[in-house]
Amino acid sequence: MNNLSDRKIVIALIFLVVGFIFLIRLFNVQVINDKYKFDSDQNVLREVIQYPARGLIYDRNGKLLVYNEAAYDLMVVPQQVKKMDTLAFCQLIGMSYDNFIEKFKKAKSFSRYKPSVFEKEISSKSYASIQEKLFEYPGFYTQTRTLRKYPRESAAHLLGYIGEVDQKKVDSDPYYKSGDYIGKSGIELSYEELLRGKRGIKRVLVDVHNREKGSYLNGEMDTLAVTGKPVFLTIDVVLQEYGEQLMQNKRGSIVAIEPKTGEILTLVSAPSYNPNLLVGRDVKKNYPVLSKDSIKPLFNRALMAAYPPGSTFKTIQALIGMQDGVITENSGFPCLKSNVGCHDHPTATDVVSSIKMSCNPYYFSVFRKILLQNKSTSLFKDSEIGLAKWSNQVKKFGLGIDLGTDLPSIKKGFIPDVAFYDRWYGKGRWAFSTIYSLSIGQGEIGVVPLQMANLSAIMANRGYYYTPHVLKKIEGEKTIPKQFVTKHSVEIDKKYFIPIVDGMYKVVEEAGGTARRAHIDSIAVCGKTGTAQNPHGEDHSIFIAFAPKDNPKIAIAVYIENAGFGGTWAAPIASLLIEKYLTGTVKDLEKEKRILEANLMAVIPKQKKK
Repeated sequence: MNNLSDRKIVIALIFLVVGFIFLIRLFNVQVINDKYKFDSDQNVLREVIQYPARGLIYDRNGKLLVYNEAAYDLMVVPQQVKKMDTLAFCQLIGMSYDNFIEKFKKAKSFSRYKPSVFEKEISSKSYASIQEKLFEYPGFYTQTRTLRKYPRESAAHLLGYIGEVDQKKVDSDPYYKSGDYIGKSGIELSYEELLRGKRGIKRVLVDVHNREKGSYLNGEMDTLAVTGKPVFLTIDVVLQEYGEQLMQNKRGSIVAIEPKTGEILTLVSAPSYNPNLLVGRDVKKNYPVLSKDSIKPLFNRALMAAYPPGSTFKTIQALIGMQDGVITENSGFPCLKSNVGCHDHPTATDVVSSIKMSCNPYYFSVFRKILLQNKSTSLFKDSEIGLAKWSNQVKKFGLGIDLGTDLPSIKKGFIPDVAFYDRWYGKGRWAFSTIYSLSIGQGEIGVVPLQMANLSAIMANRGYYYTPHVLKKIEGEKTIPKQFVTKHSVEIDKKYFIPIVDGMYKVVEEAGGTARRAHIDSIAVCGKTGTAQNPHGEDHSIFIAFAPKDNPKIAIAVYIENAGFGGTWAAPIASLLIEKYLTGTVKDLEKEKRILEANLMAVIPKQKKK
């Protein structure tokens, strides 16, 4: 009997202990710890994405190129939306009724319980009036993001733009979510990971009227957004703006490089556009208009337009010829126009005069000697052996290859090789006489303007270059990527650059030179004109140059489409940029006025030779 009573007491104690434990847990859940309250009542807690401000972008001198401006996304949680005055709401946010219905259906199809973007990128001005009345519409709230702004309205192709991430990127990169923004072109694309920062999440409590009542758990569960890193570019924005001014009403490009570092000082593509046109909601409206414009303002000619180098290529031919030992700096050749057409000038008796007067038959002879070195008794095989070596030598000058620059979408250009001509003509069915147009930078050769500016830097450095780049420094970091401080030799003896540079100096500074319009008082300019053949109209005007002759500070390439001879338009434009960069001003106002007033947009019919 006593045993039975003891068992009853034990069982009663067990029930009391268990009940006491449940009471403690219930007290903890209901009074002490509100985490469980949140879990059972999601509608009082809201997760708000904290979008980081993208990193600011500055020029080499600290001038601001890109900054951020606050904007707001209107979010919706369909399950929380109550009966409301839809027309009044549409009027508040500036939306049609039909658009409202369409967007609300889309939000519900995404999720009735999760927030989604209802209206993107509301300006600060519009937000002020919307926010005052938004509490009247449960289920709707705003979250902050930033939009890019371009205070100087310059360098659109170089800076690029941002846009909404596509589904392919969302699927391949876990960082991005639908509705995020990402760099689409230019610097915004190249340095996306640096500029984007890291987003955070803020958890806030809201009441039944959709009003925020404070931070959840005093912010213990929040994560802070990390602002993107500021980036300093190598661009001189004053020079950039001046180049864009000179290129008004012209098609073409300007690229200038600091030879000793490979830093790009300016990169102009014309026609261009105001970068503020591709910001926020305006992208969807303006991008189709710009992309369909017949003058192609979105096309980056400095990186993507491949042209023949024309006579600027003669500098490479002379260097290869001297390095191979098939000519010397004192070699002379008659100007036989029966070989290839040429303008009237005295006979070129050496490399210096051949560069100065840009003699076509001279380089017909030089190229023939480069290709035909009697390595085979067969003319076809000898041409093949010579071309294989020549093609590899040319590519060392950064042509026909990926330069490794930090600007996206740059084309490689094209330097033909044996495999190309075997496909084109058939193996053993071509020789020097088939491809001699390469001798003067025509035929199948294609280069982009950035490569030509780099070629000018090679001449300035007498045989080497650094990879052209636009990143000068990242705030908080002491170094830039190794590839931008690695010297690349073209494997031509420095002594052979002496006659080339002397010839380029005489192109500008002596009577009979082909670019006298590039002369600048008190600055020794070395340059080379070129004319790129254009089957659709007047040829393209080309000029490469560097200055000063000794200890050069700037190397430049200018392409003006449909402008004819290189010395007429490209050369004076280059000289104005050189003078502006080296002295801070331009003294020859008549030269400047001529360029500024010139309208070269029309495709000029090629003049028939008499």
